[in-house]
Amino acid sequence: MKWWDALLGRTEPVKPDLDALFALPSAAVTLQAATGLAPTGTGSVCFRSAEGGAFAELERDVTQLLATGGGPPVEESKDAYGYTWLLVRRTPEQVGDLVTDLHAVNSSLEAAGFGPSLLCSLVVFADESARKLALVYLYKRGTFYPFAPLSGQHRDNALELQVRAAIEGELPIEPDLSRWFPLWGAPGL
Repeated sequence: MKWWDALLGRTEPVKPDLDALFALPSAAVTLQAATGLAPTGTGSVCFRSAEGGAFAELERDVTQLLATGGGPPVEESKDAYGYTWLLVRRTPEQVGDLVTDLHAVNSSLEAAGFGPSLLCSLVVFADESARKLALVYLYKRGTFYPFAPLSGQHRDNALELQVRAAIEGELPIEPDLSRWFPLWGAPGL
């Protein structure tokens, strides 16, 4: 069947590599040296909640796991599109712990069969002038992209491209710029 799929131009979807999240702490050092953007200690996971008791119980378990793992309570919110966001806060120096927390949420959902519900994870950075940027991990693509929001739902495209150039050797960067979706109002940004 693979031959037939190749003939028709079908491709297999990219398999997510959640372990790519663990490259973020070293990329954060490079990012800070190249742009002055430092981790803020906030990160979040976005997913579409499923109906039913099993998913609600899993969501409670994940939230409890993070809260008992030595971190502050997880903040849960829903956006205008119906997606659930779990916001995790750590101190800016605890980027490794933050990434471990985000990985735990993603892998718990994936292990329970809810991987297709995962949308993205992000880690937030800021500089001394309060300019913010998120490094966004697209679950279904297994890639990262920078998102730099400005006021009035505008983006700092120059900063996004500068960040891409600075970290593209450290993280798998999404090559298709049309998939660099804006995440207006994402928790932590």
